[in-house]
Amino acid sequence: MPRLDVLLARNLDLSRKRVKGLLRSKRVTDLEGGRLDDGAMALPPSQLPIGVCIDDQPHTLHHRYSVLLNKPLGVITAQADARHEVAYDCVRDAPLSRELRGVGRLDKDTSGLLLWTTDGTLLHKLTHPRYGVPRTYQAGLRRAFAEPTAELTLDDGHRPQIEQLELLAQDALHPALRRSPESEVFATITIRTGRFHEVRRIFAALGSEVLDLCRVSFGDLELPADLDAGAWRPVDLHGHFSGLSPRA
Repeated sequence: MPRLDVLLARNLDLSRKRVKGLLRSKRVTDLEGGRLDDGAMALPPSQLPIGVCIDDQPHTLHHRYSVLLNKPLGVITAQADARHEVAYDCVRDAPLSRELRGVGRLDKDTSGLLLWTTDGTLLHKLTHPRYGVPRTYQAGLRRAFAEPTAELTLDDGHRPQIEQLELLAQDALHPALRRSPESEVFATITIRTGRFHEVRRIFAALGSEVLDLCRVSFGDLELPADLDAGAWRPVDLHGHFSGLSPRA
């Protein structure tokens, strides 16, 4: 069960020594002004987040946190990289940002919905093939594609799990999808795995080429049409995926 001193250190990016000093000097209170000086006080996760004040300045203490980012083009899904801009820079101002990890990856040339969470157990479930969480993408294609068959196999021997694949009218395109002038066809595709460049390789195997790609949903979470590239919103992943179980 989370302790008050640990939550203060995690949320305010303070050392345990610094937190101990704040508590001893009675500078931490609840929102009604009551003193909080017992760092060992346990706070049930069901009661979190909670608000506290330090020197009369309000702060919110979270035990876990998740965000939905509209990943922009040109950045990679990483915490840091010597050569490329990273998507983590977009979420640095989120609570518990030092603990956030990307749920899967979107490559540099793919935009759209990218989840981040501090919950390692849930992250593992959301990305593990056993759970098969569906991901939906919109794609701009250089040319028409062939209908997939049940025997469709990619160049590495992987057989993708395609739940849906159909043409998409331009008026149904998500604002986060770039529209290259060379794109002649648009499509939406839903898959249950997240292999490296899987969507691009699926369309290549079907005789086309992906020019633009955007992930528009993950499970039942959809990318808000009004969320700007590089912006994020908090999301309750446990509320959306609490019933997640391995597929038969």
